[in-house]
Amino acid sequence: MSTSAVNPAAGAAAGATDSATQQLTGNMDTFLQLLTTQLQNQDPMNPMDSDQFTQQLVEYSQVEQQINTNTNLQTLISLQQGGAASSAVSYLGKSVTVTNGNAPLTNGAASWNYTLGTAAAATTLTITNASGQTVYTGAGSTTAGSNTFDWNGQDNNGDQLPDGVYTLAVTAAASDGSAVQSSVSSTGVVSEVNMSGSTPELMIGSMAVPLSQVTAVQNSAN
Repeated sequence: MSTSAVNPAAGAAAGATDSATQQLTGNMDTFLQLLTTQLQNQDPMNPMDSDQFTQQLVEYSQVEQQINTNTNLQTLISLQQGGAASSAVSYLGKSVTVTNGNAPLTNGAASWNYTLGTAAAATTLTITNASGQTVYTGAGSTTAGSNTFDWNGQDNNGDQLPDGVYTLAVTAAASDGSAVQSSVSSTGVVSEVNMSGSTPELMIGSMAVPLSQVTAVQNSAN
């Protein structure tokens, strides 16, 4: 499991907030020094406009309040991200299902489950790589309901493809030519949680899965 729980974006935002606060404090001190000097040396017959410097004080106060608000929001975001990280860790060793069509090819083996709404006259299975290139096309089961497709990682020329993330698309048609509704899913065991990004990702082999894409969770048979 990745042990990096620090969000680089959050750290940069916090640093920017600290810098803005320091700059505001410095500007405020300078402004007050100038204001004090002006008040001490003003012409009694032509005093300073009190409304003008009062308005400047109000504007500085508003900026300070905005920076404080941003700081509080950053704290809330950090707490939320910490909660998401804790939630993600609970998936370790669990079997999760995703429905985006992706599956990891690991040691020359990948597996998908696809469901046909009704029996089909013909079903075509198309696999693309991470670059969107078609690497395999073949006939699939035409049985209504749940079907499994186990792939050995070989393209249509029989060449073994490298491990990585591949996507299965299913196209099915009935005897009258109408499209048959289908859905694709894959299931794998979470071996690692990647916390290096802005949100935690579950690692299934080489495949990174955001928590939002998990549709089912169950204890691993292992």
